[in-house]
Amino acid sequence: MEARGAPAEVLLQHPWLPVSISGCQLLAKSWFGETAYHILLTDIHCVWEERMDSAAIQQRAQELNRRLRAPVKAFFSHLCEVVQPCLSGRDGGADGEAQVSLTRQEGGNISMKLKSELAGLPFYWEFDCTPAPVTVVCVQLVRPLLAMSHLLQRQVEQLGGLLARKDAEIQDYRENGATLSRERLQTGRFWRRRTYREKDFMSKVLPLLCSDQQGQALGFDDDLQRLYAAIVAHGNACTRKRKLSEEDQPPTEEPDLTSSLGGSHSSEATEDGQQSRDAAGAEMADRPTVQQSLLVTSDPAERPSSKPKKKKKVVGLFR
Repeated sequence: MEARGAPAEVLLQHPWLPVSISGCQLLAKSWFGETAYHILLTDIHCVWEERMDSAAIQQRAQELNRRLRAPVKAFFSHLCEVVQPCLSGRDGGADGEAQVSLTRQEGGNISMKLKSELAGLPFYWEFDCTPAPVTVVCVQLVRPLLAMSHLLQRQVEQLGGLLARKDAEIQDYRENGATLSRERLQTGRFWRRRTYREKDFMSKVLPLLCSDQQGQALGFDDDLQRLYAAIVAHGNACTRKRKLSEEDQPPTEEPDLTSSLGGSHSSEATEDGQQSRDAAGAEMADRPTVQQSLLVTSDPAERPSSKPKKKKKVVGLFR
């Protein structure tokens, strides 16, 4: 059985595509594996998702198609062929008679129903999408959009600086007697960036973007999609490098932590114990020779003493 949904990095690489389902303008992102899928839908007010693995797909297929008796791989390819054109913004699919409808349910869920034909029989499918967790929304939408906004702002600043230098270059040409061959090519100076931003751009372009007429332009154009893909690829590369660097670093912290918490005391105690054992062993090893010399040189009256008993006890302990 495949894992539920695609890995975060795999789904992140797929672009957000503008789609229209039942007259509803949405952004869609989808991943289809061998017998599993993960889709994301958003209308900029909410983000919905659905993740299905092989077992869940088999169960839903039998609930919606009573006469269907086939493994998942037998009909999943047909489902992908029918629904992928719809989720990619292309009109129509492999099956020209496929019908897709979208309805909003109580509780905030949305349902996308599909009807097509498979092997001469009607085939039904339903995507039950629930609101996505905040972490998914941040990873898949918010963070890439913020990175894109920051990058575009840097680009605007660089272009503004370039225009200011062009104005200085043109002014130098004029001061040295250069003239335009056509008056219609003459432009005004751009050195007042803030004035241009507040009076021209903000007052003219912003109302158009906020108007209801421009609401149909939901989504990314080709340039923004390429920018999104570049930012995601760069972020994934940085993440992989960071993980590899963390794995390559030797685990030096744990031994240092152990030694700082008491490893030095334990080592000193171990050395002291070893030294005491070595000293005791040396003393025990020397003791039999001394006792033998005492037995040879001492008086017979002094032989019956307690030293042989101590010798047996001590030797017995170290055996």
